[in-house]
Amino acid sequence: MKERRIIHIDMDYFYAQVEVRDNPMLKDKPVIVGGKASGRGVVATASYEAREMGVHSAMPMSRAHQLCPDGFYLTPRFEVYRAVSQQIMSIFHRYTSLVEPLSLDEAYLDITGLVKPTQSASQIAQMIRHDIWKETGLTSSAGVSYNKFLAKLASGMNKPNGLTIISYQNVHKLLMELDIGDFPGVGKVSKEKMHEQGIYTGKDLYQKSERDLIYLFGKKGKALYDRVRGKDEREVKSERIRKSVGAERTFSVDTNQDEEILRKIEMLCDKIEERLEKLQKSGYTVTVKIKTNEFVTHTKQHSMKTPVQSAHEIYQVAYDLYYAVKDPNVPIRLIGVTVGNLQEASFRNMTIYDFLG
Repeated sequence: MKERRIIHIDMDYFYAQVEVRDNPMLKDKPVIVGGKASGRGVVATASYEAREMGVHSAMPMSRAHQLCPDGFYLTPRFEVYRAVSQQIMSIFHRYTSLVEPLSLDEAYLDITGLVKPTQSASQIAQMIRHDIWKETGLTSSAGVSYNKFLAKLASGMNKPNGLTIISYQNVHKLLMELDIGDFPGVGKVSKEKMHEQGIYTGKDLYQKSERDLIYLFGKKGKALYDRVRGKDEREVKSERIRKSVGAERTFSVDTNQDEEILRKIEMLCDKIEERLEKLQKSGYTVTVKIKTNEFVTHTKQHSMKTPVQSAHEIYQVAYDLYYAVKDPNVPIRLIGVTVGNLQEASFRNMTIYDFLG
């Protein structure tokens, strides 16, 4: 069996780069996309000039203004970003049908069938990056390896506008030196737990047995044991199965007024119903998320025996979840609703008489 060759392409500071491309006056300036001058919301992306001042994605806009008061703050133009993303994805599909998008600006490509003695995987990655630059005017970074984990890891190692190859020759040394926080699934809480166990680098992780890691971290422990050894059997899936549909909104002013928040929840449920109808889906699980004025996130979910699709059904569940998760004394900054555990909804509204005809 031919060994796989995977490319992970990641656009460089995508939203901000599109804005600079469309307005050359912003070149070499600290550009922050994701909110208005009021400081509400979070940073979607920032140019490298802004990053040098400490601004990064998912940072509260108020904090970004503190770090970079002279930055150029722009409201996202998602219709433009989606159009550019479609251009980029069409370039990918010229090379292979095995394309797995992760978001508007990144994707895995399985190019195993394209690799020949006269055409290496790295050459193909360079060709794709060249096409993206030529047709969109945007730079991208690529990682090339023999599995998805290593390809994605590689794409982030030489940004912006870089290409990194992880092979059998350099993989062990690279993983041993890797900070534990750079392994997939290791967030802030997991990282602190790792440090408590004396695990700071890949080398420390490598020395732990599979049994110990599973005991400490459950199912994630097995994945970590494999990843630090460069193992990842996941295939590039050209059709991603949608697992949930959701919507969320940030309030212009933090609030704990039930009436106002419930109106927003009702609006979100209407939007979710529209999306579910387009997808012809219904879902068994409803989740409500709140983010407080101190940026603490709380979620509560409920799974049902019968799937929901209509805004009314979703709202009834979300209403109870909201009251179960909220603290009446703590103002809310953001509210979100998600319907998950989706299934086909083609027979959802049929009755026995429809089948009897």
